[in-house]
Amino acid sequence: MQDKGRSALTAQRLKKAAMERVFGFEILPAPFVISHLQLGLLLRQLDAPLNPDGNERAGVYLTNALTGWEPATEPKKQLPLFPELTEERDRADHVKQETPIIVILGNPPYNAFAGTSPAEEGGLVDVYKEGLTTPVDKGGWGIKKFNLDDLYVRFFRIAERRIAKTGKGIVSYISNFSYLGDPSFVVMRQRLLAEFDKIWIDCMNGDSRETGKLTPEGKPDPSVFSTEQTAVGIRVGTVICLMVRNEKRSKKPVVRFQHFWGVTKRRDVLASLERKHLDRKYETATPTPENRYSFRPSSLVGDYPQWPSVVALAQKPPSNGLMEKRGGALMDIDRDALAKRMKAYLDPALDWEGYRSLGFGLEVERSGIVPQQVRAKALQQELFGQDHIVPYAIRPYDTVWAYYSAVPGVWNRARPAYWAQCWEGNAFFMTRFRSSASPEGVPCYFVKDLSDDHFITPDNACFALRLRLEPEKPKGHAGQADLFGHYAAEATITANLSPVARAYLAGLGIGDPDADAGTAGLVWMHALAIGYSPAYLDENADGIRQDWPRIPLPATKRALLDSAALGRRVAALLDTEQAVDGVTTGQIDSRLRDIGAICRVGGGSLDPHAGHLDVTVGWGHAGQGGVCMPGAGKVEVRGQDDETLRRAFGDAMLDVYLNEHAYWSNVPKAVWEYRIGGYQVVKKWLSYREKALLGRGLKVEEAEYVTEMVRRIGALILMQPELDGNYEVVKADTYPWPQA
Repeated sequence: MQDKGRSALTAQRLKKAAMERVFGFEILPAPFVISHLQLGLLLRQLDAPLNPDGNERAGVYLTNALTGWEPATEPKKQLPLFPELTEERDRADHVKQETPIIVILGNPPYNAFAGTSPAEEGGLVDVYKEGLTTPVDKGGWGIKKFNLDDLYVRFFRIAERRIAKTGKGIVSYISNFSYLGDPSFVVMRQRLLAEFDKIWIDCMNGDSRETGKLTPEGKPDPSVFSTEQTAVGIRVGTVICLMVRNEKRSKKPVVRFQHFWGVTKRRDVLASLERKHLDRKYETATPTPENRYSFRPSSLVGDYPQWPSVVALAQKPPSNGLMEKRGGALMDIDRDALAKRMKAYLDPALDWEGYRSLGFGLEVERSGIVPQQVRAKALQQELFGQDHIVPYAIRPYDTVWAYYSAVPGVWNRARPAYWAQCWEGNAFFMTRFRSSASPEGVPCYFVKDLSDDHFITPDNACFALRLRLEPEKPKGHAGQADLFGHYAAEATITANLSPVARAYLAGLGIGDPDADAGTAGLVWMHALAIGYSPAYLDENADGIRQDWPRIPLPATKRALLDSAALGRRVAALLDTEQAVDGVTTGQIDSRLRDIGAICRVGGGSLDPHAGHLDVTVGWGHAGQGGVCMPGAGKVEVRGQDDETLRRAFGDAMLDVYLNEHAYWSNVPKAVWEYRIGGYQVVKKWLSYREKALLGRGLKVEEAEYVTEMVRRIGALILMQPELDGNYEVVKADTYPWPQA
């Protein structure tokens, strides 16, 4: 207003705007009252006070911002306890339905909330779910798991719909940043691109899960909402969007994106508004169906989009790992302790009160599971079986024991299809649909057993190398015929390869993949070799992050066999049950022999009975709900005098402490920082072995296992030149995968 010239009536015009042009919707009484107080004081200071006797009020209403935007189809309910609120609601609904709105600003709630029913909202976000679960070959997106329940998504839908109704306008929100590239939000992004002409994205980062609240340089990256009292701020990453819809629509929307990092981001984003050429610092994103309309700029290198995704290689889609959500009661480091608990759980002679008094964990109600009902069902359907106590890969290089039961509710998600493929001689290539961790490290793994859903962040996906199909019993034949085996038939075992993958092998002159495990696993072992190549991960980081990894297939038989041989070596280093010559057995490689050895401070021997193997330096602690939270621990960095080790692993070596008495010496920094699936492998293992969490010190074999883990990871690092060379060979002569 001042730019148009000062006037003695400026204050009155501001007052009129506060009453008739600027509106606010607030559902909580306290902020509602404070906003009226602040606006009233501001207008009074400007010498244009509101006149309560004249029913003058600011246009801020006590209302649910998500409802009332469409005329009611049924008569509105009277509010019997507070009839004044009926008038307040009606005034707010009039603004929502009748007043042209061209600017929408907000800081909507960030997380899922069940306080408002979808029915009351009129299915607000249903349009963002259209085609999500429909298979790709039927015109959909093939996304099986999605979460569009965060409240901020509903606010985006309100804004998009309201500005479209007006025909032009501006929306600016500061919100959760998950909608920028998460596959779940693909339809939402598609809608925003259809309804707006220009979109500016100021990504404020600061996410605890995706980036660990660290900048790309490893410096602190707190939330933009951090304060002196809460230095870290909120957990989720944040973003400021500005979306503009012109009355005369553009043929193609433009999306501009820039990052803000570090402790100065709040000042930096404000300073950016003063730039003369605002758009110059932004990158231009290119949302397309191929990248699920991502608002994040990407740089896919060369032929990466033409390579087959791991899903395209398989006949049968992958299974997620198991999801327990029973407080860890179904798993244990100690097999005997787990067996004791499960024998009691499945003991029909032990009634519910008797079982509950034992406090074994499965009596606690969690995640909507009613424990007494679930146990009753389990007692009807199962007996305790030692063969159901199986190895359970919970994290990279961290395998515990678990008790498997397919009875619904014992496990939150039992994944019976996964269990059906866990048989002697089979194995699994593990990866994930997309990454939510940065840095993620290697996005794939190799397991032979059941694994946890969160083995890889955010959710793992396991492709069986081979599939066993049990024969169906003939209809009409049962009882005695089955008893004598007249209709017995052996299970059919086939390679888990798609028709196109089978045609690829046949074209190379490779025999029937169903004939033996080695041939069945060729493509998967090749994928493992490619997945552990740093060059592959660096060159294709954007593509790998946002979707299933795509794997180049070699165009020659020799190249495939060589690559698969490398993959088998990687698999052996990941399989802690498999001895590896030169790494865990035999004559240890000189570059690995002296790394990760456990030592006593000042020299001498360690005595477990004296607490020398207790992990007490703060590698982990119990967080909310007993969840293990990582800690800083204690490491000392020193140089490396050994030229052989320096060439192999670099200059920096670490001493990693258990306590004031003991440490693992000479741990290469490259090994210590090695990540798989978003986890810093060795540090993650240690965080769960803190004495306060484990309830005891380490056993001798556990302390020595850390040495073995360091050597196995060290061997993977030593393989990297070979893995990179293999990737370059394959990339130079790649099989032309048929495009859909």
